[in-house]
Amino acid sequence: MSNEKMKMGPPGPRPGGPRAMMSHGKPKNTRKTIYRLCGYLGKFWPLILISVICICITTVGTVFATSLIGIAIDDYISVFDFTGLFKVCVTLLIFYLFSSLATWVQSYLMLKVGQETVAVLRREIFEKFQRLPLKYFDKTTHGELMSRVTNDVDNVSQCLNSSVSQILQSILTVIGTFCMMIYLSIPLTVATVVTIPLMLVMTKWVTKHSRKYFKDKQNRLGALNGHIEEIVSGQKVVKVFCREEEEIKKFEKLNNELLDKSVRAEIFSGSIGPIMTAINNMTYAIVVATGGILMIVGSGMTLGIISNFIIYSKQFAKPLTELANQVNMIMSAMAGAERVFEVLDEEEEEPDAPDAYEMGEIEGDVVLTDVNFSYEKGHPILKNVNLYARPGQTIAFVGPTGAGKTTIINLLTRFYDIDSGSITIDGHDIYKTKRNSLRSALSIVLQDTYLFTDSIKENIRYGRLDATDEEIKEAAKLANAHEFIRRLPDGYDTLLTDGGGNLSQGQRQMISIARAILANPSVLILDEATSSVDTRTEVKIQEAMNNLMKGRTNFVIAHRLSTIKDADLIAVVNHGEIIERGNHEQLMAKKGFYYNLYTNQFDQNEAV
Repeated sequence: MSNEKMKMGPPGPRPGGPRAMMSHGKPKNTRKTIYRLCGYLGKFWPLILISVICICITTVGTVFATSLIGIAIDDYISVFDFTGLFKVCVTLLIFYLFSSLATWVQSYLMLKVGQETVAVLRREIFEKFQRLPLKYFDKTTHGELMSRVTNDVDNVSQCLNSSVSQILQSILTVIGTFCMMIYLSIPLTVATVVTIPLMLVMTKWVTKHSRKYFKDKQNRLGALNGHIEEIVSGQKVVKVFCREEEEIKKFEKLNNELLDKSVRAEIFSGSIGPIMTAINNMTYAIVVATGGILMIVGSGMTLGIISNFIIYSKQFAKPLTELANQVNMIMSAMAGAERVFEVLDEEEEEPDAPDAYEMGEIEGDVVLTDVNFSYEKGHPILKNVNLYARPGQTIAFVGPTGAGKTTIINLLTRFYDIDSGSITIDGHDIYKTKRNSLRSALSIVLQDTYLFTDSIKENIRYGRLDATDEEIKEAAKLANAHEFIRRLPDGYDTLLTDGGGNLSQGQRQMISIARAILANPSVLILDEATSSVDTRTEVKIQEAMNNLMKGRTNFVIAHRLSTIKDADLIAVVNHGEIIERGNHEQLMAKKGFYYNLYTNQFDQNEAV
């Protein structure tokens, strides 16, 4: 099926511009988001288990090595026993080497887990795009979607690469250190943990305020990306109307909004570091004072134990401080993950009915019966539309902009579903057949063509992936594209730039027609494709379109009425209703709406 159909949407201005994307539905639910991320991580539990074991080795080594320092002070340094001190130093070296190796292994494994998880997320969101209904893309800017696949997923990636292992290591370090402190001295343990409630309160306060700013930051970033994508795509329009300064001002507004939210988010998250440092220094002072008092009163406290506790207090508080310092990354990742999950949770195209069947080969007998449709409830677009196309007929839709012509096509292809009525092809209700079998029987050529960044040959082959090179050339010949392709330096292997920008409008249209010819559909939908090309090219394209239309049921959305004079049936659409129907001669004889449209267009052309 021709890929241009993906450009079709409801008539009128496209909704959901960049500034319309500021709101993203429900408030942030951090717990639910973390739970869903853990579901992804659970798929890699063997690697995570090995990482946990490595973290345990690192933690045990660090805690035990610290206790050796106290022993060295009390048993060897104080009595100048250099032999014993040397043994302790060697033991410390061995512990630190094993700890470093275990740290490297767990870092490598968690990095792998993080990247694998992000790859799964990217694949799922891309696959989700393929299952979303066209109306979602009509209401969402491309820049906004790209922001979720790139920026938001990258934020999740950064968090998984470092924060997950950091959380695991911090938890085990806190537990191991606490157990050792209890073993050495309960009074000094109390002195060490007395400031922990203050740390938790400050962390909770900062997290609460920074969370909403990181959410706003991600939303503003999506809006800015949407605006950039829109302006880059429409650069010709911007320049021809000299709107560079106006667009720069709009960009500055969006950029300043992003700057404001970013600064607020970073200020709140960045403040946790200095706060924790001050609390840690307070803890050191409390430990030293308490230990000194216990030594003076003769409770068995030693200088080595006090030294151990100074180190342990740092080891105990450091994980909390590091977690607090990562609040910005964690909050940014949660905001990004939630936005990714919002896309993954979007309602997909209505699934095929359980008893849906393959349509198979069809002749192209199309019937619309009492079709009613509205994009929004209460605002009908089509009203009781009835239409019958026999196999091989050409049906043309004419009428003013917004009358509902494109909407009829959107319903035929099931890009949108009707409110009531029925649509059948060869007697098959299209809502009882499999959607892919329906679309495989159709092909669409639009006025605004879309070509992929690939060779000309592969762009044509997109119509039927198993086509041979010879079949591709035959399709190009029927589309009058073979001659200009043959003259290109690399011929059919010529690489097209984004959207086929290195070809003319007429050349792009011919390749699009060749693609549709190769697909060999039973029903063809054409949007007048010659309005933006020169007269000579128009003749070639019209000839190619005539080749394409032979032996098929054709639906043509006509802009130049002179091009559909030979149509078997012309349906005049206005305000969502077919108000006139017949061939050209019949409608001209009625001297009604079509007559006025045709004569006005003819008079305008004569004036030109």
